[in-house]
Amino acid sequence: MDIKNAKFLTSSANIEQCPKDNLPEYAFIGRSNVGKSSLINMLCNHKGLAKTSSTPGKTLLINHFMIDNSWYLVDLPGYGFAKRSKSMQQKIENMITSYIMQRDQLVNLFLLIDIRHDPQKIDLEFIDWLGNSGVPFSIIFTKADKLSALKAGEHVKKYMEQLKETWEELPPYFVTSSEKRTGRENVLNYIGDINKSLKETDSSSSEL
Repeated sequence: MDIKNAKFLTSSANIEQCPKDNLPEYAFIGRSNVGKSSLINMLCNHKGLAKTSSTPGKTLLINHFMIDNSWYLVDLPGYGFAKRSKSMQQKIENMITSYIMQRDQLVNLFLLIDIRHDPQKIDLEFIDWLGNSGVPFSIIFTKADKLSALKAGEHVKKYMEQLKETWEELPPYFVTSSEKRTGRENVLNYIGDINKSLKETDSSSSEL
């Protein structure tokens, strides 16, 4: 699958303000400075679509991007940014939680993890929360160009080994680089396959 048209649609402070249609949504989330905006721009083949910044913690709203008039890419605020005030951090956590738990249109959450680091407690806790809450999600390892292919593979293996301690079935994962455009096709094909299965389910339901 490839993206032919991507455009920013709206920013929302809560799920009540999110688009009212029933198009499928694929949300992207991760710790601050994980390379989320760069990844979104790379996937959409649109350099200025999501605003990138050298200052972490800039995304404070739920941002919807319309993709090919058929689905939404959703940019969620980063979690675990220490420099925010406690009240702001709590507000953002409530926003993220309500979107993930209550947004019926969400069909998959992509959790972004910087491949350069060892498994972090905050990410592992977030993964366990998603699993316990029954949220469909996948992991995207970012910044693979910052390591050799061997090192990147070792880091992914370490992460998966850590998850095996508490998970019977491991979530799908992708290794990406916004700089090298690594993993773009795999992520987009994954979204395309889900969209296809959703359409098949809808057509089957309408025939009943």
